[in-house]
Amino acid sequence: MWAISSRAPDLAVPRAVRRPSRRIGLLIDIAVAVVVVGMLGLMIIEPGLEAGPFHVMFLAVAIAYGYRIWPPVPTVAATTAFTLLAGWLMVMQAAEGHLPKAELAEIPLMPMVLLVMIWHVRRRVAAIEEMQLMAGRQLEAVQREREFVRDTSHAIRTPVTIARGHLELVAAQDLDEEVRSDLSVAMLQLERMTALSNRLLAVARLDSGGALSEQPTNLSSLVRELASNWSAQEDRDWQVDCEPTGWIPADPEWIELALDALIENALNFTPVGGEISLGCRRSADRCVVEVADSGPGIEPEDLPHVFERFWHRPPPNGRTGTGLGLAMARSAALAHGGRLSARNGPNGGALFELELPAN
Repeated sequence: MWAISSRAPDLAVPRAVRRPSRRIGLLIDIAVAVVVVGMLGLMIIEPGLEAGPFHVMFLAVAIAYGYRIWPPVPTVAATTAFTLLAGWLMVMQAAEGHLPKAELAEIPLMPMVLLVMIWHVRRRVAAIEEMQLMAGRQLEAVQREREFVRDTSHAIRTPVTIARGHLELVAAQDLDEEVRSDLSVAMLQLERMTALSNRLLAVARLDSGGALSEQPTNLSSLVRELASNWSAQEDRDWQVDCEPTGWIPADPEWIELALDALIENALNFTPVGGEISLGCRRSADRCVVEVADSGPGIEPEDLPHVFERFWHRPPPNGRTGTGLGLAMARSAALAHGGRLSARNGPNGGALFELELPAN
């Protein structure tokens, strides 16, 4: 079983640290300055009430700092300046008996609390900016990877098409058995290259978005039709159990490609005479298609890696696939807002469940 991750991991990009415009920033600066000067004036004209205005000054700076992150040096300098001035006023009033001396403990305490808050805010801002930088690099890498996959799929097609054309011309000639056998091997490998190119392009299209053309689709009819096509291979025992699912919004072409990939995978891992089961059912808001086989199943240590990029376990039966079938199927499921999961069934074989939204 081969699998290439069908989609880049979802990246949680933090929101940008919003900074106010220059005009708004200037208004905040003026407002803070007005509050600080006003509170200092109040402390001068109202002896004995210095504690209240002193607290209001620091509260105003703390609130403003949530919107306006000043540079460290001006912030510390301004805080030190109005702390010393306000502290001097409080000490003078305490010396004259207008202010309880216990209030003087607020002079070092309030600026310390403010500076600790400022330190934590700056650390958080730095962490967010670093996360944004890392997320940006990851998104760029994902975009480059998608472009590479798309360009590679196109680049493979041309030489493969040319090579097939020449080999078909050779095959039309009178050849001995050994040469014709070698030619068959070459044609088989070119078919694999063509399938690889097609699936690479399919994954790239699904990852880039906008590849779906949703329309009302009768999922149970689609599954029964696919089962009828695949069951022409009579060396396996095919079981089909489809409940009516009604019509759901889906792109039938992509769902068919996804189910073909799942059935092909089951066929590769099911021995001759084994059983392959297809089923579908509908709950309130989901439709589920199951593809099960009677093969060896998936080893417990392999289950977490089934959909990982370039993960590989050769099938015991049939030829090795392109390695993109399960990836494409998972991409199709995710593009529809559904999911594709893998586990071992009750009879030991592999069981893939394709879930699609029913509404």
